[in-house]
Amino acid sequence: MGVMGYLRDRMGKIVAIVIGLSLFAFIASEAIRSGGSFFKDDSNELGTVGGEKIPYDEFNKTLEQNTQQFERQSGQANVSSQITTYLQENTWNTLVNRLLMKKEVEKVGIAVGDDETQAMITGNDPSPQVVQAFTNPQTGQFDRTGLLNALQSIKQLKDGDPQKARWADFVKELIQGKLDEKYFSLVTTGLYVNSLEAKDDYEAKNKLVNFKYTTLDYTTIADSKVTLTDADFSSYYNDHKNEFKNSQELRDIAYVSFNGAPSKEDSAAIKTQIEKLVPALKASTNDSLFVQINSETKAPLIYQRKGKLEPKLDTIMFNASVGTVYGPYLSRGGYSIAKLVDARMSPDSVKARHILLDPSIEGGLPKALAKADSIKKIIESGKKTFADMASMYSVDKNSAVKGGDLGTFGRGSMIPVFEEAVFNGKKGEYKIVTSQFGVHLINIEDQKGSSKVVKVAIVDKPLTASSKTQSAAYSKAQAFLISLNKDNFDEQVKKQGLKTKLGENMTATASGVPGLDNARDLVRWAFKADKGDLSDQVFTVGDQYIVAHLTEVKKKGILPLDVIKKQITPAVMNDVKGKMLADKFASAINGSSSIDQVAQKAGSKVVPVQNIVFANPMIPGGQAEYKVIGSVFGSQVNKISKPVQGMQGVFVFVVDNFINPAPLTNSLRQRQQLSQAIVQRSQGQIFEALKDKGNVKDNRAKFL
Repeated sequence: MGVMGYLRDRMGKIVAIVIGLSLFAFIASEAIRSGGSFFKDDSNELGTVGGEKIPYDEFNKTLEQNTQQFERQSGQANVSSQITTYLQENTWNTLVNRLLMKKEVEKVGIAVGDDETQAMITGNDPSPQVVQAFTNPQTGQFDRTGLLNALQSIKQLKDGDPQKARWADFVKELIQGKLDEKYFSLVTTGLYVNSLEAKDDYEAKNKLVNFKYTTLDYTTIADSKVTLTDADFSSYYNDHKNEFKNSQELRDIAYVSFNGAPSKEDSAAIKTQIEKLVPALKASTNDSLFVQINSETKAPLIYQRKGKLEPKLDTIMFNASVGTVYGPYLSRGGYSIAKLVDARMSPDSVKARHILLDPSIEGGLPKALAKADSIKKIIESGKKTFADMASMYSVDKNSAVKGGDLGTFGRGSMIPVFEEAVFNGKKGEYKIVTSQFGVHLINIEDQKGSSKVVKVAIVDKPLTASSKTQSAAYSKAQAFLISLNKDNFDEQVKKQGLKTKLGENMTATASGVPGLDNARDLVRWAFKADKGDLSDQVFTVGDQYIVAHLTEVKKKGILPLDVIKKQITPAVMNDVKGKMLADKFASAINGSSSIDQVAQKAGSKVVPVQNIVFANPMIPGGQAEYKVIGSVFGSQVNKISKPVQGMQGVFVFVVDNFINPAPLTNSLRQRQQLSQAIVQRSQGQIFEALKDKGNVKDNRAKFL
């Protein structure tokens, strides 16, 4: 491979590294250029970080790159709405964290000099990203010579050359990564674990306690026996206020959906449509074309082994004669008909190798095909081996380093056109085929086994609602909307015999709500409306027609009591019950000399527990009881405790004994373990702290 070919190959790896870092880590982003400007007009302002803007077009560009990278890595041509939401959130966090770090780095005066940059690229210990990009795929070793040759070639490129720009971006990311590393080191170096902390951690994990307890569950008091007051809610809220802090604004809706799914009449009409295709499919002489013209799913016709078709269809086709047409039958939400096009005996597995050529590199498909034919002739003449030519020319580097070897595989492992060539060919044959990946020169090295395979043409028609069905559902939704005002939503739902559904805690960038996927328009409306507003239109979500009512706006920060009153009602109920049960236990404790007497008076049972550690506060047969176990480890032996309100009830206990571990004679190892755990958590916590103090303004709801 020439120097420029080598450079082009390395640039591909470098682009993947840069975009990959942007997608899967918060500390590297291909889109945020060091020193890049974010200042544009407000109409393009997706958000701000400490007054510095994040433009929507920059976000969109990075999101598009991240989406393309995900599609390449996952093999998915079209990502789901959930994945889209994930990519949007990840891209946003990347941009925000980049700006937060940029400001912090500038504030503390961290820099990366030219010599340091050069050392990251050509020094004795180059950056891992450089090593990754310039590792020889044949040896697995860092190719320093290739790196130096590539650098020399880059110097000769003109300004504006795409490869030169990619390298510049790569170097900027190396510099930014080093700045981040220095900042994190600055913070983590200040983290310290002293010997007392190590001792406490050691005892929490190794000191044992044996105790007995008795409990009265909250469920022993019926909810109907408890009347909650405003004071009860206020008391609980004030004690737990910090638990109700919103990191971002959330909104709740109530909505009614009107079903526009296909009716029985629609289903019958679809069945009739596909029944009419049966005679034509039987008479067809070009079944592949027939499928492409008439089927909703335009799948290529391939040979399949037994068990790969739907169970009933599989049984029929493997016992039918060629030309048999089966159906209509219900399949995957629609009706289908199927024709047995061919049946034959075929190898169970194939061993093959290939050389893959990229038409865009070779100057077009005709030239790529001609080159594949030339390579084939050279191999057949014996002048070069297949492995040599694969190493020289194949763009599939994973197989090229193995002489083009793809190993042994069964049907269903390769793309259809490739599979047809190797399973229908003969051992030793060379074949040239074209796929979406390029031009393949294939050598069939071996074929093993033999079993029956069938080629089946399937024509499907999905069940879709007719315009009549859709109009009827939409009309009902429209009539319901007209009947509403801000005060009568619940009244009209009840009056018309409808059912209210809830969409709670929606984020501004959510793709939908529970039960309603791909409902972005509905979410967008919710974040533009005011509390109490009705939807200004009937929203169409799939086959449902939605009328919504914005019931709550939960602002960023600590939520007020009236917003979370419904949410905390069960906890407040348990809190009040806990006080009642604690009073019952207090009366039982009075005059008792043992926990057995306490349990007898209270009408509960005594349960012995052994070998509990503070670090794992689980009560056997129950759940984590942090407050109870914490109280146990702070108690005296053989002393009846005061009532303790736990997670599932009120507890009274008595400690039998503590079993102390061997003294911690050397705290170094314990301190190191604690320190490592703290350092591992610190990076995420650093970003959360910076975000909390960084005055981050999020306008995504206006754009996405």
